[in-house]
Amino acid sequence: MSTVTSSDGTSIAYELDGSGPAIVLIDGAMCFRDAGPMRPIAQALRERATVVLYDRRGRGASGDRLADPAARADTVAREIDDVAALVEAAGGSATLFGMSSGGALALAAAAALGSARVPRVAVYEPPYLPDPMLSSAEAYTRDLLAALAAGDRAGAVELFLRRVGVPEAGIEGMRNSPGWDATLALAPTLAYDDAAMGDSRIPDELLQAVSVPVLGLAGEQSPGFLRFGAEGVAASSQDGTFEVVAGQTHDVSADAVAPHLIRFVVG
Repeated sequence: MSTVTSSDGTSIAYELDGSGPAIVLIDGAMCFRDAGPMRPIAQALRERATVVLYDRRGRGASGDRLADPAARADTVAREIDDVAALVEAAGGSATLFGMSSGGALALAAAAALGSARVPRVAVYEPPYLPDPMLSSAEAYTRDLLAALAAGDRAGAVELFLRRVGVPEAGIEGMRNSPGWDATLALAPTLAYDDAAMGDSRIPDELLQAVSVPVLGLAGEQSPGFLRFGAEGVAASSQDGTFEVVAGQTHDVSADAVAPHLIRFVVG
């Protein structure tokens, strides 16, 4: 494991592995190097690409100097600074690949950092929503920030779990599991993912600021609203492509998604 220091002094833990064009893997909510989909994806890419696997701030072995997680604009800017430091560690130029809400951060970073540092960006099922579903996103933001402001980490995590469809029995099982305290430690970072998502609309203006190729990916068996986000990102980008990952859901397998990324990054 190595570390880079972001612009605000936060230490970001990462691993660099493989050979070929660089790609930075950006996790979604509640995930980090050793809890989520990215390590298997990194292993599937390493023969064809130099892979940067990292813990987003406030997760795993990374620090977090953000004074106010509810300061939405500041959280996104600081995470973009983290990505910039990782791109520099990878040689100064790297494709970004973001899973779920990590895709929103990848797109924001691509727009901010420019084509010299981010020559391509790929996203898997960023959860942007059609208009009829936006009121639920607004309510989630309001309730999440209220729970975190009150110091109710359990309430914040439970809000998130319900939002992504975990049944009450599953939430109860998590509460009683040995890993619950570790899960609660991640609660403040839910605000970071929510900030990256903005108002949960497809960010047309931001996408028009991304001049590089954009790949939107969705699982063949995922619900329509998740495909909506990936398709919308590709359609609104200057140079966007949409691809379906055969046989997959939001819980995509590394072996299924890796060929799409290798074609996009390596050609």
